[in-house]
Amino acid sequence: MKSLQILATILITLSFYACKPSPETITLKEYHAVVDSGIQTGGVKMIAIETPVGKFNVWTKRFGNNPKIKVLLLHGGPGGTHEFFESFESFFPQEGIEFYEYDQLGSYFSDQPKDSSLWTAARFVEEVEQVRIALGLNKDNFYLLGHSWGGILAMEYALKYQDNLKGLIISNMMSSCPAYGKYAEEVLAKQMDPKVLDTIHAIEANGDFTNPKYMELLIPNFYNQHLCRVQPWPEALNRAFPHLNNVIYTMMQGPSEFGVGGRLAGWDRSKDLPQIKIPTLTIGGAYDTMDPEHMKWMATQVQHGRSLICPNGSHCSMWDDQSNYFPGLIRFIKDVDGGGFTK
Repeated sequence: MKSLQILATILITLSFYACKPSPETITLKEYHAVVDSGIQTGGVKMIAIETPVGKFNVWTKRFGNNPKIKVLLLHGGPGGTHEFFESFESFFPQEGIEFYEYDQLGSYFSDQPKDSSLWTAARFVEEVEQVRIALGLNKDNFYLLGHSWGGILAMEYALKYQDNLKGLIISNMMSSCPAYGKYAEEVLAKQMDPKVLDTIHAIEANGDFTNPKYMELLIPNFYNQHLCRVQPWPEALNRAFPHLNNVIYTMMQGPSEFGVGGRLAGWDRSKDLPQIKIPTLTIGGAYDTMDPEHMKWMATQVQHGRSLICPNGSHCSMWDDQSNYFPGLIRFIKDVDGGGFTK
């Protein structure tokens, strides 16, 4: 009888500790705690940044409070908006992940100066560093996630400032624009109806990018296959596209969707990936505008890499393959946070 009482006591004690929250766990109350005094803005904060041509303001929005995990999201474009990341609002809060949506300088919710000298990758890197400092992010909690052009920016930032990072996520972006252009022409273009492709090429050759026929052909034959496969498109994407700063986009990316023809045309960091020493996740989609095999390869080139290829995803895998994108992304962040990250 005494032995049974001892056993019962042990089981009750173990049950108590199993149910007791870990000191590392962020409670719902802590996650939603008010951290700013004064008028509450729903997490929106305009951050002042300095550039070679003057001071400007960029838009940010904070979700949650977690001293150990803070994710800054870098949108695509260049000249896109944070709206492409609104799906994150349905996944990160329930995991206790603090994150920031952010419109880069020149984008819709931020200041939009006209000086063309501002639109370089190097200048954007310095902007991200100023935003990091303003938000209080550091090497013990700072995860940087860049999607598409944001992936280029994230790589550039990591190659200069990785000592400020805890983890890096390169989402739906290759490490070489020339390689991207080759994949677009030799793989994606050849999947299209030859007659459709000939018409698209003729419009591009004439520089007639405002021709309504151009988008009429691209949307069903390219965008719906390789940009976002959800039909109809999510409201956030339909809202985001009219907000695109086409001046910046064309200047840096170029007007064509089949490769890069602007200032980023020669951008290639493939040989520099081994310099990245922090835990890194590369994400791609099987139907991406980017080469999935190249994105898998990138994870083997950084010092501590992991790859996630979403089998049903395209360039916006955070929308059309959420069942794979978010579990893989969240697992990476929590593995790094818990010190158990492996390839």
